[in-house]
Amino acid sequence: MDTPKIQKWDTLESEYIIRRPWLVARRDKVKLPSGIIHPEYYVLEYPDWVNIIAITEDGRFVMVEQYRHGWGDVLTELCAGCVEEGEDPLDAAKRELAEETGYTGGEWELFMEISGNPSTTSNVTHCYIARGVVPTQGQHLDRTEDIAVKILTREELYDMLMRDEMKQALMATPLWKYFALNL
Repeated sequence: MDTPKIQKWDTLESEYIIRRPWLVARRDKVKLPSGIIHPEYYVLEYPDWVNIIAITEDGRFVMVEQYRHGWGDVLTELCAGCVEEGEDPLDAAKRELAEETGYTGGEWELFMEISGNPSTTSNVTHCYIARGVVPTQGQHLDRTEDIAVKILTREELYDMLMRDEMKQALMATPLWKYFALNL
């Protein structure tokens, strides 16, 4: 039995419903390869994001703790942020780590690239590992950021994952991969 070749859809029309700094929504009219017309397919456009598994010289993990209004609670997360227009994702990751935590340096590598939902969002999350980071400055937070730095041992972070305390899927995914490859 032959598997059919999946093809891209054709966009027949596209209309922006809202364009705000943190919310851009688009309604597309698309034609499937079968000829079926889907008149209302919604896409959320976001800039690319970065997150960082930052590990200190002594093997501890640099995390951040902040209130997440959508979830309604304070969460412990990886350091993360947006890639500015025209900015290289690695540069964005280094900038975000320095701004949010005061940690810099280390050896950096792209670990994986993932999407929160490729069905309805347009962006990519570039996940980095930074090994050997050190505190070199204070935090430089945006005026709407309220972030505390939280340093965790490998065991503490792994236990958080096992207790299902890491709620942000785009952060839990690279952490699970990290632990799967480094046990």
